[in-house]
Amino acid sequence: MTENAAAQMDQLAGVYADIVLDNLSRPYPYASHHVETSLDDRPSPQELHPAFYTSFDWHSCVHMTWLGVSLLEHGLDADRDAALRAALEANLTAENLAVEGAYLLANPSWERPYGWAWLVRLAAAAGTSADEQISRWGAALEPLVDIVASLVAGWTAKAEFPVRHGLHTNAAFGLGMMLDSFRMLGRDEAAAVCEKAALGWFANDAGWPGEWEMSGQDFLSAGLSEADLMARVLDADAFAAWFAAFLPELSPQSRIVAKATVTDESDGYLAHLNGLNLTRAGQIIRIRKALAASAGGAAGTVAVLDAALEPLLSAGMKSVITEEFMSSHWLASFAWDALASAR
Repeated sequence: MTENAAAQMDQLAGVYADIVLDNLSRPYPYASHHVETSLDDRPSPQELHPAFYTSFDWHSCVHMTWLGVSLLEHGLDADRDAALRAALEANLTAENLAVEGAYLLANPSWERPYGWAWLVRLAAAAGTSADEQISRWGAALEPLVDIVASLVAGWTAKAEFPVRHGLHTNAAFGLGMMLDSFRMLGRDEAAAVCEKAALGWFANDAGWPGEWEMSGQDFLSAGLSEADLMARVLDADAFAAWFAAFLPELSPQSRIVAKATVTDESDGYLAHLNGLNLTRAGQIIRIRKALAASAGGAAGTVAVLDAALEPLLSAGMKSVITEEFMSSHWLASFAWDALASAR
């Protein structure tokens, strides 16, 4: 799987760079999710979000920007490299990002936690780069990392229960991505906040009803998102024990690891199921690694996850290359994440 994933990334890097460039040059259609406070409060997307005003919505633009940075780090041909750098340089200025930070502060529950997570992941990818230009973007993003760290601390302190469904507000998915990113950036205090929330919300979970998944417009598995988070928080043996209690009846027939089918690619919500295939694949890869590292190796469970992986990844990868914008504005990020996890 490792060699195959690396080869696929080499083959797809240019193709995905073209997807990013297309996204970053599409200001419309755009779903702003801005709450208007008066008849006059109707700013354009670019006025609201000068760094992230394309790709259909804010969070998609953020993770398409992350994908662009990741592709530059992976390596592109000279023309694509130059075009992508120019597009990102125009967006990721200190002035533009200051406007983005002010909006986050003024709207403290906005894009919680999904958009926050992708923003910190973007900052981590840029901030840990050895490339001088990319590293400069990371420095410009640092004030936004401060803001998100503060917002996460406030949110987790007051939220008694996590959000457990398979859409953007899923708590486990956002916490997991932020935890990795804060660790990469050396933000130990913010990482500890995420770890504390994960343990408080999920450590005692058992008997997850995996056969209830999925809902008709999920792009995340609520159960696998939770397990993917706990694999980051617990050591390998503790995680293996937790997972055995969490999904005690996992089998090759379990719906929680089943491939989903999209019947209408133009329907943005139905197209979420393409993303579900990709996010399940990435989560299975990471969960499998954690289980295989445990003392017992969890061979039976690992075998179930191995059998589920290829159908999910294959279906998800096929959905990325499409002319349908309801899919092309976001799926490539999740495909690249799954392949990167498999390396």
